[in-house]
Formats: sequence, structure tokens, C-alpha cells
Amino acid sequence: MEPARRQGGARDVLDTVLQSAPCAVLTVDRCGGVVQLNDAARLLLGVPPGDPPAGALPGWLAEAQRSLDAASTAARAGLTDTGTVAAGPIGDRLFEARSVPESGAPGFPAPTIWWLVDVTERERTTFLAEASGELLASLNLERCMEVTARLAARHLAEAAVVIVPHSGRGHPVASCGPDGSVDHQELLIDPDEVESLADAMRGFPPVAPRWIDPDTAPAWIARAMPGRPAAITVLALPGHGVPAGALVLLRRPGGEAFSPGEELTAGLFAGRAGAVLSAARLYAEQASITATLIRELLPPGTHELDGVKLAARYRPAGDEDLVGGDFYDVYPGGTADPETEPLVVLGDVCGKGLEAAVLTGKIRTTLRALLPMAGDHRRVLELLNGALLHTDSTRFATLVLASARRRGSRVRLRLTSAGHAAPLIVRAGGTVETAPTGGSLIGVLQEIDSTTAEVALDPGDTCLMYTDGITEAVGGPLGDEMFGDERLRAELGRCGGMNPEALVERVHMLAAEWVGAGRHDDMAVVAITAPGAASGSPSGAADRARGTA
Repeated sequence: MEPARRQGGARDVLDTVLQSAPCAVLTVDRCGGVVQLNDAARLLLGVPPGDPPAGALPGWLAEAQRSLDAASTAARAGLTDTGTVAAGPIGDRLFEARSVPESGAPGFPAPTIWWLVDVTERERTTFLAEASGELLASLNLERCMEVTARLAARHLAEAAVVIVPHSGRGHPVASCGPDGSVDHQELLIDPDEVESLADAMRGFPPVAPRWIDPDTAPAWIARAMPGRPAAITVLALPGHGVPAGALVLLRRPGGEAFSPGEELTAGLFAGRAGAVLSAARLYAEQASITATLIRELLPPGTHELDGVKLAARYRPAGDEDLVGGDFYDVYPGGTADPETEPLVVLGDVCGKGLEAAVLTGKIRTTLRALLPMAGDHRRVLELLNGALLHTDSTRFATLVLASARRRGSRVRLRLTSAGHAAPLIVRAGGTVETAPTGGSLIGVLQEIDSTTAEVALDPGDTCLMYTDGITEAVGGPLGDEMFGDERLRAELGRCGGMNPEALVERVHMLAAEWVGAGRHDDMAVVAITAPGAASGSPSGAADRARGTA
């Protein structure tokens, strides 16, 4: 500010501070003349460099200055101690002026410093901050549409309608009236029936707000506002590279057009709402795709298979995950060929997480296609190995194949391990045996080797298949010891005759207790049990007790 009279020292410092102030500051004398003003005030009032011309002060501010000067010097000092506040328009914006007394030089009347604050900008900033906070609170598309419609009806118009690109059969639409209630619908609409709506829905190139004749608006738009709207405008909701939708504002008489400030506010709001809506739509699409894929990757439910009891349990490495690298699957025998044996598979793909789960899905799909060859485990593994070698993945897998067939009271098993830990046979009496099977990893070598073992299960005997997430679980008293094969065998020796559901639960519980709160790998366990129970087994005694009762 260039002062009319300089008093040096502290006043020079004060002038420097006022000159650099971000808001308009001007000094007015007792006659209503502008003594000095900073650059922000010159820009706001349109005052060129040099001495301010007469009449540069807005009328409402000149009136406030006259009211201030009408009082006595003592009274005026009392008023300005607390600050006099006036408000009025400058251009299309509303400003609030606050007075601050300035000490005058001896013999000179004290002028008044007025600070002008852009109320419109302050309200716009408050509104946009509120909008951003509410919009970013959720990535649910319906919730984001509701917030957009409600905020637009409250701050930009009397009613608002949000339309997003079609999903399924129609376009999701959210309408909010003057009462603030939001109605959600899915409508079969043609954007071309509303002027400029189709352009706004396309999102590119950007289009300015378009005012349309309310008489041409279809009923699904007009009914958002009770009575006849005086004006309707359509705004595009720009998204992140994809169309986010459109916002239709309905206004009462007196709001037939936007002022420049209102148009700026509406455009900034539309940009924020469009960004959040496009993110919500993308999130919803990705969540739907993920849910579909996960449904295909989740382990199947277990049940009795050809007269053989079956139970399984799976726990991914991350508690927040649903799928991982360990898996099991059950392939019932073919109905067209009664000789096709049911096949149970337990596998472990190298690694964990989503990439391992994708390879798991490929393996399960391939095995399903090879089910007619389930009688020849070696051939199935050779074809699966060839299929994995022709993928881009460098991961490999280990598997155990189990074909089960009931013969009277016994169950005949054919077990083939491909680089996997051999199954354990838990006899009803508590003896634990290792199935004599072994073989090569799948997806590493062009040619593989495998040995198939035949095992007979008597009533109450169980074949337990498990992944290394059980035996390699690290924990224990000091937190650095693996659970190990020997500890597993010792625990299984106490589980003779246990039903398969209880057995897999027991194994998982032991591994979980061993790990505690530490990290662990994927864990999968499958138990195949011959129905009935041996006379000396705990479950057999329980069955006889129930029968006697």
C-alpha cells in the first residue's frame, strides 16, 4: 500500500504486511474517500495504478463508513474496538467487510481500515470441503449417488437427479427433492430423449452446463421437484477416463441461470462427484469380477463320496484372504461310466496369494477335464504336467491323487504322490502308517515319475492328506520351531477311530495353536474314512453305547 502520509517505523512495516495480504484491504477517510489500497483491492475494485478515483468505494461500504462516522469520536472508538461488520456485493460475489481503527497523526482525523472477505468463496470452500468429506466416506456406488443428489439439491438447486451409465437392464438413477429424501431406481431410459443428456453421459469431450426447457423434461426427471420447475440444467460428471454420469438440477423461479460464481461452484462439485462416482463404479465392477473368480476358486463342500466318508479343512496364509496356493477338490465318478472312480485331489502350488490361486484354478479345471482318465493316475499327472509346462507361469505344484472305491465294509484306495508328502494312514487302533507313494513335481520337468500305492481301509481307518503348511508351521514355546512330521504322527496316534470331521479339525487346531499369532503358510487337510468303526475304537464304543440306549 502506498500511504498518503507516512509516519515511519512501525507504520512502514504495517504497510508492507497489508500490501501482501491475500484479501482486499483498503483505508477510507471520514469523507468516504479511498486513501490507500493493496493490490488485491485494486484488482477487486478495478482500480488502475495511481490515486484511487472518486467513487471507487462500493455503495454499501460507503454507507457503512458514513454510519461509522456519524457517531462521535469516542463512540466510534468504542464501536471499532469490537469491529464494525458490513456486507454487500461486488460483481457477482458477496463480501463481508470488517473495520479496524487506525491511529491518526496529530491534527489529522483517524481513517478506517476495511478488510474485505469473499463470503461467496468462503461458502464455496466450506461446501466443497463438506462434499469431499461425504463423497469420500464410501466407495459404494448407491451411497455416492445418494450423497451427490442430496448435496446438489441442498446447495445448488431445489432438486437434483443423478444418472450413471447403465448397469444390467437399465440406468441407476437417484433423485432428491427439496425435503432431502433420496429415491433410488433403475430405469430403462434413452439419454437422447433429454437435450444434452447423451453428451453429458458420454463424458468426453467435456460439455458446459446446458439449460433446457422444463416442458420438454420427461416425467422421471420432473417428478423430483413438486410443482413445475422454472429451470432445468444438465451437468456432466467427469470421471477418471471413463464416463461417470450426469447431474440434472431443477430450480425454482429466480434461479433460471447460474451466476459466474454459481457456475464455478457447480463445476467444481461435479468434478469431485464424478471422480468419486467413477471410482465407485470401477470398484463395484472389480469387486463383482473378484467375487465371481473367488467362487470358482473356493474349495468345494465335502460330503459322502460313493459310500466313503470325506472331510476337509482349508485355511489361507492371510486371514483376510479367501483363496491361496493350497487346495483340495473332489471329482465324483462319471454317471455315464460307473467304472470311473471318484477322485480326491490335494495340492500345493508354489507361493501364495492371488497368483498362486490363479494357477490353482487352472489345475482344478484341467483335472476336471481329465476325470475320464482318473483310473490311470500316471497318465493324468503326465497330461497335467504338460499343460503347466505350456503356461507362462514359472510356478510348480505338488499333488496327491486319491481314488476311492468301497468294497463291502472296506475302502480300497489308490494313492499317488507327485512331489507331495505321502498320505498318512491312521488305523482305528491308533497305528499310523505312511502310504508307499512318491513322484516328481508337476510343472518342472518334461518327463515325470510316480509310484501308485494301493491301501485298504478297514472300518474306522482314515487316510489323511495334508499340505506342508501343517508340518512346516513355525512356532512352539520359543516361536522358532517347526511343528514337524514326527509331532504330527504322534498326535495322530491319539486320534484312532475319530470321525473325519473331528480329525481335520483336530489337525488344524494343533497347527494353529503351534503357530499362535505368528505368520503361517496356507494349510489344507483332507480325511478319507471307511464308514463304520472298529470294535476296539473309541468311536465304535460310542456307537454301540448309542445303539444300546
